[in-house]
Amino acid sequence: MTTQEQQTRTRRRQWGSERRSEPLSIMHPRPSVRKVMWGRIAILATVVFWAIYVVTTIIRQFIESSGGFRFTMEAVGYLIVVTFLTFSALMYLLARQGALYRFRAHVRVPRAELDRHFRDYDSAVTVLVPSYAEEPAVVRGTLWSAALQEFTNVRVVLLVDDSPNQKDPAARARLDATLALPAQIEESLEGPRSRFAGAREAFAAERAAGVVVERRHIENLAGDYEAAAIWLEDMAENEPMEDHVDEFFIDQVLMGLASELRLSLLALRASLDQASYPDADRVLELQLRLERTFTAKLTSFQRKSYASLSHEANKAMNLNSYISLMGRDWREEHTAGGVILRPVEDAADADLIVPDTPYLLTLDADSLLLRDYCLRLVYFLEEPGNERIAVTQTPYSSFRGAPTRIERIAGATTDLQHILHQGMSHYGATFWVGANAVIRKQAIEDIAEVESVGGFEIVTYVQDRTVIEDTESSIDLGTHGWTLMNYPERLSYSATPPDFGSLIVQRRRWANGGLLILPKLWNQVSERRFRRERVLARELWLRVNYMASIAWASFGLLFLLAYPYDSRLLSPVVFLAALPYFLAMGSDLRDCGHRFGDIFRIYGFNLVLLPVNLAGVIKSLQQAITGEKIPFVRTPKVKDRTAAPALYVIVPYLIIAFSVLTFARDLQAHNWGNALFAAFNATLAAYATWMYIGVRNSIVDVWLALLNWLYVDKKKAPVAAPLLVDPSKPVDWSSILYHGDRRLNRDLRRKGDRRRRVGVR
Repeated sequence: MTTQEQQTRTRRRQWGSERRSEPLSIMHPRPSVRKVMWGRIAILATVVFWAIYVVTTIIRQFIESSGGFRFTMEAVGYLIVVTFLTFSALMYLLARQGALYRFRAHVRVPRAELDRHFRDYDSAVTVLVPSYAEEPAVVRGTLWSAALQEFTNVRVVLLVDDSPNQKDPAARARLDATLALPAQIEESLEGPRSRFAGAREAFAAERAAGVVVERRHIENLAGDYEAAAIWLEDMAENEPMEDHVDEFFIDQVLMGLASELRLSLLALRASLDQASYPDADRVLELQLRLERTFTAKLTSFQRKSYASLSHEANKAMNLNSYISLMGRDWREEHTAGGVILRPVEDAADADLIVPDTPYLLTLDADSLLLRDYCLRLVYFLEEPGNERIAVTQTPYSSFRGAPTRIERIAGATTDLQHILHQGMSHYGATFWVGANAVIRKQAIEDIAEVESVGGFEIVTYVQDRTVIEDTESSIDLGTHGWTLMNYPERLSYSATPPDFGSLIVQRRRWANGGLLILPKLWNQVSERRFRRERVLARELWLRVNYMASIAWASFGLLFLLAYPYDSRLLSPVVFLAALPYFLAMGSDLRDCGHRFGDIFRIYGFNLVLLPVNLAGVIKSLQQAITGEKIPFVRTPKVKDRTAAPALYVIVPYLIIAFSVLTFARDLQAHNWGNALFAAFNATLAAYATWMYIGVRNSIVDVWLALLNWLYVDKKKAPVAAPLLVDPSKPVDWSSILYHGDRRLNRDLRRKGDRRRRVGVR
């Protein structure tokens, strides 16, 4: 990498960003009895204070005063808004409480039990890494974290969704570099893999011959463990470190694995010193661990190279296209419409062989896994009683040491979501979070839908009807009798957008689709009740809140900001009902290594994201009315700043101005409650706009939007449609025979008189 490229990749650290780069521990701290008790009290207090508000304010006002129709409508509207916001706060506390129960009960499976379970294991896992326009350095780290999984038979497939025919030289070079990564990684692993495989085979032969474990066996094994640790340490030393993600890859993926191998090395040397050796089975397991850690088959796949596969521009269909090929052999057939894949029975006739595996691991191209992610999650799926679990995952955490303020605060919300998703599993309300997951292939085959498009069979496993495909697939799996479960450890990490422009793309996508999926939830409940399954109310509450809370919270906050409610509807009890939520959030932030005061920063952060969330919700309503899919927009993965649309930059300033105006108006009217709320909103919105968007960046983004609006592309002269048959060129007989008369008839209708001129009858 050149110096200029390194400077491009390195982002300047902002004041107020995060200095700590060390991630949280893999195991969640065991919550104390006091913490669990206060969690229960918080839930009870929220319900009690809400009920007190309804009785002492709303009902009391109806009884004591006759405010007329307007006051009645205001009271009903205000009660609805407060009730929905309180409900969301209550669901936060409920999910958080479930997480505390899970963290308290979780016991980590010992390493020896994992090794014993997988000693004679011969099944495989296919790691699918969907990628589109990603930087090769980002993809490389993801592939390495997947390749170094301590699991047998790991197949890593990079699903490159870029167009195979890149005309831009820079894009072509990036694509070529990305496609070269699997072979480079596999070649790098070949040295240690062959050494450790040879040692394992030699010992297995002696073990089969009845040779007992001797000192030389342990010395050889210790030498192998030391060599593996040194190999990883040398790689870590030579890795470039331009940002906090690179630091995580070096310290946690490479050096974390090396540290665990050195811990085993310490135990082996101790056994030599004490002249007490592990038995033959344990020695074999330790050798298998080394061999499997450095064994992986990596390849790449481009679905857009084949005309017979879906070219829908979204991650779901990228995954579906490859999954639909698994377990069969395919022959490439070159046609006038492009290369298509035909199934063949004999592998000798195949151009593409796609092995089948019982498990899939989906992994976003900007995510990293810790060393035993696959091992522990597959073990969990194979434990007795878990046969109907379709998807398990560790909801991703944020990379620490964020160089920008907005990445730090967005990462804090990600860490809170990790806790909430863990708690939702306690109540059977798990949702698949798409950044990473281990999936039982049999489960997604149950929810597969098949349609014919252009004469080709297109299989959809993961729905692409909305841009939150993982959420919809979670509901589909539940309808077919499958469950999902989050593994209560931190084993996966994913990148957070580092600037306001890229964050807009991500959060607008997250806000889009939940309302469209709600009807499927009611269908799932009906199916489960038909099967006489018990459906608890708290599961439904959590699921509805997860899918629809962005909608009602956004509109509720908009009403609170914009409408001048009667001061008689305000009460300190509303604040008391919200207080447990904010105190619990502050406690969770502190437990995650953030600051208690970040509750105010997150509130301001949500204020500036209000137009973004509203836009996502409105897009959902648009899709519900029109039936047209909303285009899947990928989050930009760039080191430089992404320009934000002018609307999302201007609206935060309008919120500030309107809040200031409301404060002045209510202050004159002696409406102290509304005035205080308006001042609070104006202060935090101004702080968030300054810290997370920036005044200078706001001016630049609005100016760019204005220039784009004023700029008019030079119109090109219309090009005459080509003749149906050009006498100067040979007839493209293959296209005519392949497409038939569809194009011919269309062209004949357009060029009726021209056909006679070229002699077509």
